[in-house]
Amino acid sequence: MRPNVFTEAGISTRLNQWWSSIPFVTSGVILICGVIYLVCLLTGYDSFEEICFLPSKVASHFQVYRFYTSVVFHGSLLHVLFNMLALVPLGTELERIMGSVRLLFLMFLLATTNAIFHLIIAFLVAYNPLYHVPFIVDECSIGFSGVIFSMIVIETSLSGVQSRSVFGLFNVPAKWYAWILLVLFQFLASNVSLLGHLCGILSGFAYTYGLFNYLLPGPSFYSSIEGLSVLSVCVRRPGFILCTGGTTYGQLPTYSNTSSTPSALINGNFLRNISSWMPSRQTTTTTTQEQDPRFPGRARTLGSAGTEPTAREASANLHASLLDNTTPSDPLTSSQNPAANTIRADATVAADQVDTFDEELKKLVGMGFEKTQAEVALAAADGDPNVAIEILMSQQG
Repeated sequence: MRPNVFTEAGISTRLNQWWSSIPFVTSGVILICGVIYLVCLLTGYDSFEEICFLPSKVASHFQVYRFYTSVVFHGSLLHVLFNMLALVPLGTELERIMGSVRLLFLMFLLATTNAIFHLIIAFLVAYNPLYHVPFIVDECSIGFSGVIFSMIVIETSLSGVQSRSVFGLFNVPAKWYAWILLVLFQFLASNVSLLGHLCGILSGFAYTYGLFNYLLPGPSFYSSIEGLSVLSVCVRRPGFILCTGGTTYGQLPTYSNTSSTPSALINGNFLRNISSWMPSRQTTTTTTQEQDPRFPGRARTLGSAGTEPTAREASANLHASLLDNTTPSDPLTSSQNPAANTIRADATVAADQVDTFDEELKKLVGMGFEKTQAEVALAAADGDPNVAIEILMSQQG
């Protein structure tokens, strides 16, 4: 009996550790969807036509609430279980990168754009002049999978991997990963919304390539939300991740944002704008460090040359160059200019962080992991090599 006690304690401890590692918004969405499903199950509620996304009802009665009620309701235990298990790794990684409030806004934005795409495409297909398909506007869609498909596109674009494993059976090019999942789910599962998943992929690519930039608020918006007194209890939660003031390790290299401004859609070359919808990666580097509104952090293209200094090294070099212009030997100048002392301390801390990060990165590379994937995993783990190893092992698995 004694070994069984130890086994049960170990399982419960592992479950607690697993749940505590999930950030605030991701775990909150899981709880909301799970509780809604349990309430529907216990009360016998099955009138999904009242809350599902139904293009005909949205258009005729302007029932916009269906944009969001359809996302949190699920039709079966496997439906909600599969969606939430898929949300855990995606939401955890994106929330660590973006912050809790920013990820919550992203989910709201994706749910809205998915529904708009779904509505437009449904009516275009239903009443096209070649062949009418009127039943498509009367299809009822529920579930979080549309948002999950959008997050798959965003996370895949951000991770920088060249290939992805499909259920551990075979590898496919990363840029086709979401499309292959779309086709496989249509063949492997029944009652799957092809249009709902397709619109999720389209929203993911539109977000990744900056087509929603004009809809994204600035950092001050997220800071003001985090500073609300009514949310102070949530902000103090261990799993809540602030959008600003995070650690350096939480800032990942991202796509450049030099060609994704909203005006480029109108003033730029039309063919170039259309080609931006295709799932192709950008490999050009940037000479200026701008903060990408889609992916917070210092902008550095994934897959850049190894001889190019990283964003953290560039920041440390900037602090060092500022120190070179000061005169520390003059005690009067040093006492009259406390900002120089502050810059000196910041430069020392930044240099130490760069050294620590590089040392841990070298250890991961020495263990046989690919350098780009190791850097992304170590950054997502806030510099913790143990968590980074778990992320890398899960990706390989």
